[in-house]
Amino acid sequence: MAKRAGFLVVALVLAGLTACTDAPADREVGQVPTRSSATPPSSGDTPKLRVEQVAGGLEHGWDIGFLPDGKVLITQRPARFALLSGTKPGATTTQVKADLSDVFVSGEGGLMGMVVHPDFERTRRFTTCQTHTENGEPTDIRLVTWRLAEDGKIATREKELLTGLPLSSGRHSGCRPTIGPDGELWVGTGDTAQGTIPQDRTSLGGKVLRLDLDSGEPAPDNPFIDSANAHERYVYSYGHRNIQGVAVRPGSDQVFTAEHGPDRNDEVNLIQAGRNYGWDPSQGGTVGGYDEGVPMTDLQRFPDAVPAKWQSGDTTEAVCAATFLSGDQWGGLNGALVVTALKGAKVLVLTLTERGDVASVAIPTEFDNRFGRLRAARTGPDGALYITTTNGSDDKLLRVTPA
Repeated sequence: MAKRAGFLVVALVLAGLTACTDAPADREVGQVPTRSSATPPSSGDTPKLRVEQVAGGLEHGWDIGFLPDGKVLITQRPARFALLSGTKPGATTTQVKADLSDVFVSGEGGLMGMVVHPDFERTRRFTTCQTHTENGEPTDIRLVTWRLAEDGKIATREKELLTGLPLSSGRHSGCRPTIGPDGELWVGTGDTAQGTIPQDRTSLGGKVLRLDLDSGEPAPDNPFIDSANAHERYVYSYGHRNIQGVAVRPGSDQVFTAEHGPDRNDEVNLIQAGRNYGWDPSQGGTVGGYDEGVPMTDLQRFPDAVPAKWQSGDTTEAVCAATFLSGDQWGGLNGALVVTALKGAKVLVLTLTERGDVASVAIPTEFDNRFGRLRAARTGPDGALYITTTNGSDDKLLRVTPA
Protein backbone atom coordinates (compact mmCIF):
# COMPACT_ATOMS: atom_id res chain seq x y z
CA MET A 1 0.00 0.00 0.00
CA ALA A 2 1.49 3.29 -1.10
CA LYS A 3 0.28 5.34 1.86
CA ARG A 4 -1.89 4.95 4.91
CA ALA A 5 -3.51 8.39 4.94
CA GLY A 6 -4.46 8.29 8.60
CA PHE A 7 -6.06 4.85 8.54
CA LEU A 8 -4.33 1.64 9.34
CA VAL A 9 -5.95 -0.78 6.93
CA VAL A 10 -5.86 -4.41 7.88
CA ALA A 11 -5.82 -7.21 5.34
CA LEU A 12 -7.63 -10.34 6.43
CA VAL A 13 -7.46 -13.91 5.17
CA LEU A 14 -10.25 -16.44 5.25
CA ALA A 15 -9.03 -18.38 8.27
CA GLY A 16 -6.23 -18.92 10.72
CA LEU A 17 -5.62 -15.38 11.92
CA THR A 18 -5.41 -14.52 15.61
CA ALA A 19 -5.58 -11.17 17.37
CA CYS A 20 -4.27 -9.84 20.69
CA THR A 21 -5.60 -6.71 22.30
CA ASP A 22 -2.15 -5.57 23.39
CA ALA A 23 -0.50 -6.24 20.05
CA PRO A 24 1.07 -3.42 17.99
CA ALA A 25 -1.22 -1.09 16.10
CA ASP A 26 -0.36 -2.73 12.77
CA ARG A 27 -1.50 -6.18 13.88
CA GLU A 28 -4.09 -8.19 12.03
CA VAL A 29 -7.47 -8.55 13.69
CA GLY A 30 -10.33 -10.88 13.02
CA GLN A 31 -11.31 -13.27 10.32
CA VAL A 32 -14.05 -14.12 7.94
CA PRO A 33 -15.46 -17.54 8.89
CA THR A 34 -14.44 -20.31 6.52
CA ARG A 35 -18.07 -21.23 5.85
CA SER A 36 -18.95 -17.68 4.90
CA SER A 37 -19.62 -17.00 1.24
CA ALA A 38 -17.54 -13.84 1.47
CA THR A 39 -14.78 -13.10 -0.98
CA PRO A 40 -11.31 -12.71 0.60
CA PRO A 41 -11.00 -9.22 2.12
CA SER A 42 -8.46 -6.86 0.64
CA SER A 43 -6.74 -3.72 1.86
CA GLY A 44 -6.80 -0.24 0.38
CA ASP A 45 -6.30 3.44 1.09
CA THR A 46 -8.95 5.30 3.07
CA PRO A 47 -9.28 8.98 3.94
CA LYS A 48 -7.94 10.56 7.07
CA LEU A 49 -10.48 11.26 9.80
CA ARG A 50 -11.17 14.37 11.81
CA VAL A 51 -12.27 13.66 15.40
CA GLU A 52 -13.80 16.48 17.45
CA GLN A 53 -15.13 16.48 21.00
CA VAL A 54 -18.71 17.68 21.05
CA ALA A 55 -19.04 17.50 24.85
CA GLY A 56 -17.54 15.83 27.90
CA GLY A 57 -18.69 15.24 31.44
CA LEU A 58 -20.77 12.17 30.62
CA GLU A 59 -20.72 8.83 32.44
CA HIS A 60 -20.97 5.67 30.37
CA GLY A 61 -22.89 7.23 27.49
CA TRP A 62 -24.86 4.26 26.17
CA ASP A 63 -26.80 5.60 23.20
CA ILE A 64 -27.34 8.68 21.06
CA GLY A 65 -30.56 10.21 19.77
CA PHE A 66 -30.73 13.13 17.33
CA LEU A 67 -33.66 15.51 17.74
CA PRO A 68 -35.25 17.55 14.92
CA ASP A 69 -34.12 20.86 16.45
CA GLY A 70 -30.45 19.83 16.30
CA LYS A 71 -30.10 18.82 19.94
CA VAL A 72 -28.79 15.42 21.03
CA LEU A 73 -30.21 13.14 23.71
CA ILE A 74 -27.80 10.76 25.46
CA THR A 75 -28.64 7.82 27.72
CA GLN A 76 -26.11 7.16 30.47
CA ARG A 77 -25.89 3.75 32.08
CA PRO A 78 -26.11 5.04 35.70
CA ALA A 79 -29.74 6.02 34.92
CA ARG A 80 -29.40 9.57 33.64
CA PHE A 81 -30.41 11.46 30.50
CA ALA A 82 -28.26 14.26 29.11
CA LEU A 83 -29.45 16.77 26.52
CA LEU A 84 -26.74 18.42 24.42
CA SER A 85 -27.39 21.78 22.77
CA GLY A 86 -26.00 20.64 19.42
CA THR A 87 -23.63 18.40 17.49
CA LYS A 88 -20.67 20.77 17.16
CA PRO A 89 -17.74 21.17 19.58
CA GLY A 90 -18.55 23.27 22.63
CA ALA A 91 -22.11 22.02 22.99
CA THR A 92 -23.57 22.58 26.43
CA THR A 93 -25.10 19.76 28.46
CA THR A 94 -28.33 19.78 30.46
CA GLN A 95 -29.34 16.96 32.77
CA VAL A 96 -32.91 15.92 31.99
CA LYS A 97 -35.11 15.27 35.01
CA ALA A 98 -36.84 11.88 34.87
CA ASP A 99 -38.03 9.25 37.32
CA LEU A 100 -35.47 6.51 36.83
CA SER A 101 -35.58 5.26 40.40
CA ASP A 102 -36.64 1.78 39.30
CA VAL A 103 -33.60 1.22 37.06
CA PHE A 104 -31.30 -1.58 38.20
CA VAL A 105 -27.77 -0.22 37.79
CA SER A 106 -25.37 -3.11 38.17
CA GLY A 107 -22.70 -4.68 35.99
CA GLU A 108 -23.70 -4.20 32.38
CA GLY A 109 -27.25 -3.19 33.31
CA GLY A 110 -28.81 0.22 33.70
CA LEU A 111 -30.19 2.78 31.26
CA MET A 112 -29.07 1.42 27.91
CA GLY A 113 -30.18 1.66 24.27
CA MET A 114 -32.54 4.27 22.86
CA VAL A 115 -34.38 5.29 19.70
CA VAL A 116 -35.97 8.64 18.94
CA HIS A 117 -39.36 8.09 17.30
CA PRO A 118 -39.62 9.16 13.66
CA ASP A 119 -42.59 11.39 14.57
CA PHE A 120 -40.72 13.02 17.49
CA GLU A 121 -41.35 16.54 16.18
CA ARG A 122 -45.06 15.96 16.79
CA THR A 123 -45.09 13.48 19.70
CA ARG A 124 -41.80 14.22 21.53
CA ARG A 125 -41.47 10.45 22.09
CA PHE A 126 -38.41 8.28 22.47
CA THR A 127 -38.01 4.70 23.70
CA THR A 128 -35.30 3.24 25.93
CA CYS A 129 -34.05 -0.15 27.08
CA GLN A 130 -33.62 -0.28 30.85
CA THR A 131 -33.15 -2.84 33.58
CA HIS A 132 -35.98 -2.85 36.12
CA THR A 133 -36.33 -3.45 39.85
CA GLU A 134 -39.33 -3.97 42.09
CA ASN A 135 -38.96 -3.64 45.86
CA GLY A 136 -35.22 -3.32 45.32
CA GLU A 137 -34.91 -6.62 43.47
CA PRO A 138 -34.04 -6.96 39.76
CA THR A 139 -36.97 -8.32 37.79
CA ASP A 140 -36.62 -7.81 34.04
CA ILE A 141 -35.44 -5.58 31.20
CA ARG A 142 -38.05 -3.28 29.70
CA LEU A 143 -38.64 -1.11 26.68
CA VAL A 144 -40.09 2.15 27.98
CA THR A 145 -41.54 4.99 25.91
CA TRP A 146 -40.97 8.52 27.18
CA ARG A 147 -42.08 12.03 26.25
CA LEU A 148 -39.58 14.88 26.37
CA ALA A 149 -40.95 18.26 27.45
CA GLU A 150 -40.83 21.09 24.92
CA ASP A 151 -38.07 22.82 26.89
CA GLY A 152 -36.09 19.57 27.15
CA LYS A 153 -35.83 19.75 30.92
CA ILE A 154 -38.13 16.86 31.90
CA ALA A 155 -38.82 13.42 30.46
CA THR A 156 -42.10 11.79 31.47
CA ARG A 157 -42.72 8.07 31.23
CA GLU A 158 -45.65 7.33 28.91
CA LYS A 159 -45.83 3.54 28.85
CA GLU A 160 -43.94 0.29 29.10
CA LEU A 161 -43.75 -0.84 25.51
CA LEU A 162 -42.49 -4.37 26.26
CA THR A 163 -41.65 -6.10 29.54
CA GLY A 164 -40.32 -9.51 30.46
CA LEU A 165 -36.87 -9.50 28.88
CA PRO A 166 -34.80 -11.68 31.26
CA LEU A 167 -32.46 -10.12 33.81
CA SER A 168 -30.07 -11.59 36.35
CA SER A 169 -27.00 -9.86 37.78
CA GLY A 170 -26.86 -7.35 34.95
CA ARG A 171 -24.46 -9.46 32.92
CA HIS A 172 -25.29 -9.79 29.21
CA SER A 173 -28.12 -7.30 29.40
CA GLY A 174 -27.70 -6.46 25.71
CA CYS A 175 -30.66 -4.35 24.54
CA ARG A 176 -29.93 -2.20 21.51
CA PRO A 177 -33.05 -0.89 19.70
CA THR A 178 -33.02 0.40 16.12
CA ILE A 179 -35.75 1.42 13.69
CA GLY A 180 -35.74 -1.15 10.90
CA PRO A 181 -36.11 -0.67 7.15
CA ASP A 182 -39.77 -1.61 7.55
CA GLY A 183 -40.46 0.97 10.27
CA GLU A 184 -40.65 -1.72 12.94
CA LEU A 185 -38.53 -1.64 16.11
CA TRP A 186 -35.69 -4.17 16.05
CA VAL A 187 -34.10 -5.00 19.41
CA GLY A 188 -30.97 -7.05 20.03
CA THR A 189 -30.97 -8.70 23.47
CA GLY A 190 -28.51 -10.55 25.71
CA ASP A 191 -28.87 -14.03 27.17
CA THR A 192 -28.22 -12.78 30.76
CA ALA A 193 -25.54 -15.51 31.05
CA GLN A 194 -28.17 -18.21 31.52
CA GLY A 195 -27.41 -21.34 29.56
CA THR A 196 -30.81 -22.39 28.24
CA ILE A 197 -32.08 -18.96 27.19
CA PRO A 198 -30.48 -18.47 23.73
CA GLN A 199 -32.15 -21.57 22.25
CA ASP A 200 -35.43 -21.11 24.11
CA ARG A 201 -37.74 -19.27 21.73
CA THR A 202 -40.20 -18.60 24.56
CA SER A 203 -37.59 -16.36 26.21
CA LEU A 204 -36.89 -12.84 24.96
CA GLY A 205 -33.17 -13.11 25.84
CA GLY A 206 -30.42 -13.90 23.34
CA LYS A 207 -32.64 -12.85 20.46
CA VAL A 208 -33.40 -10.27 17.83
CA LEU A 209 -36.94 -9.04 18.53
CA ARG A 210 -39.21 -7.15 16.14
CA LEU A 211 -42.24 -5.16 17.24
CA ASP A 212 -44.45 -2.19 16.52
CA LEU A 213 -42.90 0.99 17.90
CA ASP A 214 -46.24 2.51 18.91
CA SER A 215 -48.32 -0.41 20.18
CA GLY A 216 -45.56 -2.74 21.42
CA GLU A 217 -47.25 -5.65 19.64
CA PRO A 218 -45.11 -8.17 17.72
CA ALA A 219 -44.69 -7.37 14.03
CA PRO A 220 -47.51 -9.15 12.18
CA ASP A 221 -45.19 -10.98 9.78
CA ASN A 222 -42.68 -12.20 12.38
CA PRO A 223 -41.60 -15.80 11.68
CA PHE A 224 -43.27 -17.24 14.80
CA ILE A 225 -46.29 -14.95 14.87
CA ASP A 226 -48.68 -17.94 15.03
CA SER A 227 -47.05 -19.36 18.16
CA ALA A 228 -49.25 -20.04 21.17
CA ASN A 229 -46.54 -18.43 23.31
CA ALA A 230 -46.78 -14.64 23.51
CA HIS A 231 -43.02 -14.15 23.84
CA GLU A 232 -42.18 -16.32 20.85
CA ARG A 233 -44.26 -14.09 18.60
CA TYR A 234 -41.70 -11.31 19.10
CA VAL A 235 -38.71 -13.45 18.06
CA TYR A 236 -37.11 -12.72 14.70
CA SER A 237 -33.89 -14.71 15.21
CA TYR A 238 -32.42 -16.66 18.13
CA GLY A 239 -29.30 -18.42 19.38
CA HIS A 240 -27.47 -15.18 20.21
CA ARG A 241 -25.12 -14.51 23.13
CA ASN A 242 -25.09 -10.76 23.82
CA ILE A 243 -26.05 -8.40 21.03
CA GLN A 244 -24.76 -4.87 21.55
CA GLY A 245 -25.22 -3.40 18.08
CA VAL A 246 -28.04 -3.41 15.52
CA ALA A 247 -27.65 -1.54 12.23
CA VAL A 248 -29.76 -1.19 9.08
CA ARG A 249 -27.88 -1.01 5.80
CA PRO A 250 -29.07 2.09 3.89
CA GLY A 251 -31.06 1.39 0.76
CA SER A 252 -31.62 -2.26 1.64
CA ASP A 253 -33.56 -4.57 3.94
CA GLN A 254 -30.34 -5.94 5.48
CA VAL A 255 -30.03 -5.77 9.27
CA PHE A 256 -26.66 -6.50 10.89
CA THR A 257 -25.82 -7.16 14.53
CA ALA A 258 -22.60 -6.93 16.54
CA GLU A 259 -22.35 -9.59 19.23
CA HIS A 260 -19.99 -10.39 22.10
CA GLY A 261 -18.15 -13.71 22.04
CA PRO A 262 -16.92 -15.48 25.22
CA ASP A 263 -13.08 -15.36 25.02
CA ARG A 264 -12.96 -15.53 21.22
CA ASN A 265 -15.03 -14.87 18.14
CA ASP A 266 -17.00 -11.71 18.59
CA GLU A 267 -19.36 -11.71 15.64
CA VAL A 268 -21.00 -9.53 13.05
CA ASN A 269 -24.13 -11.25 11.76
CA LEU A 270 -26.59 -10.63 8.94
CA ILE A 271 -30.00 -11.36 10.44
CA GLN A 272 -32.43 -13.73 8.70
CA ALA A 273 -36.01 -14.38 9.72
CA GLY A 274 -36.58 -17.37 11.97
CA ARG A 275 -32.97 -18.54 11.86
CA ASN A 276 -30.78 -19.95 14.62
CA TYR A 277 -27.34 -18.34 15.13
CA GLY A 278 -25.97 -21.29 17.04
CA TRP A 279 -25.05 -20.18 20.58
CA ASP A 280 -25.98 -22.89 23.11
CA PRO A 281 -24.05 -22.79 26.40
CA SER A 282 -26.40 -25.43 27.88
CA GLN A 283 -25.46 -27.94 25.16
CA GLY A 284 -29.07 -28.79 24.51
CA GLY A 285 -29.87 -28.74 28.22
CA THR A 286 -27.39 -31.53 28.93
CA VAL A 287 -25.12 -29.41 31.13
CA GLY A 288 -25.94 -27.08 33.98
CA GLY A 289 -24.69 -23.55 34.36
CA TYR A 290 -23.21 -21.61 31.47
CA ASP A 291 -20.59 -23.45 29.40
CA GLU A 292 -18.64 -20.79 27.54
CA GLY A 293 -16.40 -23.38 25.89
CA VAL A 294 -18.95 -24.07 23.16
CA PRO A 295 -18.57 -22.41 19.74
CA MET A 296 -20.28 -19.09 19.16
CA THR A 297 -21.92 -20.67 16.12
CA ASP A 298 -22.16 -24.39 16.89
CA LEU A 299 -22.47 -25.95 13.45
CA GLN A 300 -22.06 -29.48 14.80
CA ARG A 301 -25.08 -29.23 17.06
CA PHE A 302 -26.98 -26.99 14.64
CA PRO A 303 -25.91 -27.71 11.03
CA ASP A 304 -28.40 -25.15 9.74
CA ALA A 305 -27.18 -22.34 12.02
CA VAL A 306 -26.23 -19.11 10.26
CA PRO A 307 -22.44 -18.54 10.16
CA ALA A 308 -21.20 -15.07 11.07
CA LYS A 309 -20.15 -12.64 8.39
CA TRP A 310 -17.13 -11.68 10.52
CA GLN A 311 -15.47 -13.05 13.66
CA SER A 312 -12.72 -11.56 15.80
CA GLY A 313 -10.69 -14.78 15.91
CA ASP A 314 -8.78 -16.11 18.89
CA THR A 315 -9.49 -13.13 21.12
CA THR A 316 -12.33 -10.66 21.59
CA GLU A 317 -12.61 -6.93 21.00
CA ALA A 318 -15.91 -6.74 22.94
CA VAL A 319 -17.68 -5.25 19.95
CA CYS A 320 -20.48 -2.89 20.76
CA ALA A 321 -22.55 -0.50 18.67
CA ALA A 322 -22.90 -0.71 14.89
CA THR A 323 -23.89 1.89 12.32
CA PHE A 324 -23.45 2.54 8.61
CA LEU A 325 -21.60 5.48 7.12
CA SER A 326 -23.74 7.25 4.55
CA GLY A 327 -23.03 10.09 2.17
CA ASP A 328 -20.70 11.00 -0.69
CA GLN A 329 -18.39 12.82 1.74
CA TRP A 330 -17.17 9.39 2.92
CA GLY A 331 -15.79 8.54 -0.50
CA GLY A 332 -14.87 4.86 -0.69
CA LEU A 333 -16.24 4.34 2.83
CA ASN A 334 -19.76 5.36 1.87
CA GLY A 335 -21.89 2.43 2.98
CA ALA A 336 -19.25 0.89 5.26
CA LEU A 337 -20.29 -0.69 8.56
CA VAL A 338 -18.70 0.86 11.66
CA VAL A 339 -18.43 -1.21 14.85
CA THR A 340 -17.08 0.14 18.15
CA ALA A 341 -15.06 -1.94 20.62
CA LEU A 342 -15.05 -1.80 24.40
CA LYS A 343 -12.11 -3.97 25.40
CA GLY A 344 -10.37 -3.40 22.09
CA ALA A 345 -10.71 0.39 22.48
CA LYS A 346 -10.96 0.93 18.75
CA VAL A 347 -13.25 1.33 15.78
CA LEU A 348 -13.59 -1.35 13.12
CA VAL A 349 -14.70 -0.28 9.64
CA LEU A 350 -16.08 -3.15 7.58
CA THR A 351 -16.54 -2.73 3.84
CA LEU A 352 -19.25 -5.07 2.61
CA THR A 353 -20.21 -6.63 -0.69
CA GLU A 354 -23.74 -6.18 -2.00
CA ARG A 355 -24.78 -9.52 -0.52
CA GLY A 356 -23.42 -8.52 2.91
CA ASP A 357 -20.10 -10.35 2.98
CA VAL A 358 -17.01 -8.64 4.42
CA ALA A 359 -14.61 -7.39 1.75
CA SER A 360 -12.16 -5.50 4.00
CA VAL A 361 -11.64 -4.29 7.55
CA ALA A 362 -9.91 -1.07 8.58
CA ILE A 363 -8.83 0.23 11.99
CA PRO A 364 -8.61 4.04 12.01
CA THR A 365 -5.42 5.16 13.70
CA GLU A 366 -7.32 8.16 15.06
CA PHE A 367 -9.15 5.81 17.43
CA ASP A 368 -6.88 2.85 18.09
CA ASN A 369 -6.41 2.99 21.89
CA ARG A 370 -6.60 6.80 21.94
CA PHE A 371 -9.99 7.33 23.59
CA GLY A 372 -10.32 4.18 25.67
CA ARG A 373 -13.48 2.10 25.58
CA LEU A 374 -15.96 3.07 22.86
CA ARG A 375 -19.67 2.29 23.08
CA ALA A 376 -22.39 4.11 21.13
CA ALA A 377 -22.13 4.78 17.40
CA ARG A 378 -24.83 6.51 15.40
CA THR A 379 -24.76 8.33 12.09
CA GLY A 380 -26.21 11.80 12.49
CA PRO A 381 -28.59 13.64 10.17
CA ASP A 382 -25.59 15.64 8.95
CA GLY A 383 -23.86 12.44 7.80
CA ALA A 384 -21.18 12.64 10.48
CA LEU A 385 -20.37 9.66 12.69
CA TYR A 386 -20.99 10.14 16.43
CA ILE A 387 -19.35 7.93 19.05
CA THR A 388 -19.39 7.89 22.85
CA THR A 389 -16.59 6.84 25.15
CA THR A 390 -17.44 4.67 28.13
CA ASN A 391 -14.56 4.85 30.59
CA GLY A 392 -16.70 5.95 33.55
CA SER A 393 -15.13 9.33 34.11
CA ASP A 394 -15.55 12.43 31.95
CA ASP A 395 -16.88 10.39 29.06
CA LYS A 396 -17.29 12.17 25.76
CA LEU A 397 -19.42 12.47 22.66
CA LEU A 398 -17.16 12.56 19.61
CA ARG A 399 -17.96 13.81 16.11
CA VAL A 400 -16.12 12.06 13.27
CA THR A 401 -15.87 13.33 9.69
CA PRO A 402 -13.46 12.83 6.80
CA ALA A 403 -10.60 15.32 7.09
